[in-house]
Amino acid sequence: MNLNKIFILGRLTRDPEQRTMPNGRAISNFGMATNRIWTNQESGEKQEQVEFHNVVAFGKLAEICNQYLTKGQLTLIEGRIQTRSWEDQSGNKRYRTEIVAENMQMGPRPGGVRSEEVSEVPETVEEVQIEESNEEAEEKTKGKKAKKPAKGGSASGEIDVKDIPF
Repeated sequence: MNLNKIFILGRLTRDPEQRTMPNGRAISNFGMATNRIWTNQESGEKQEQVEFHNVVAFGKLAEICNQYLTKGQLTLIEGRIQTRSWEDQSGNKRYRTEIVAENMQMGPRPGGVRSEEVSEVPETVEEVQIEESNEEAEEKTKGKKAKKPAKGGSASGEIDVKDIPF
């Protein structure tokens, strides 16, 4: 059995370019860069090596890549390696090795999230539920007498762990 599978996590070096094949299927090409950092054993200096990859996506994935990916964005691509060959106008044989994308995951947006956006979003779902239930409780108790808490309970509706029958 053979396996041709690749995962790369890197940044786009250019915006995706979308074209349409003669059969009407979308195709998108873009470049990605990945790097490797290591410490040189002789000098103790950190070294970096950058690799550039050509990525091609087809169909719906190509449309999604073209719509959402931008230069500099961190992206994870899952796919396979393919080498194409053709003859150029002067008769020379040319080769191009590329990654045919089968799956894509976008990383965080370039520039991050603005603080105005974060302040409007509740931290957890529980906060929203608690706020709603408190508002509902206030509306129900307006103009009514507060009920006595059940044995061992409290007026605020909190449940004491000792009251749970297990």
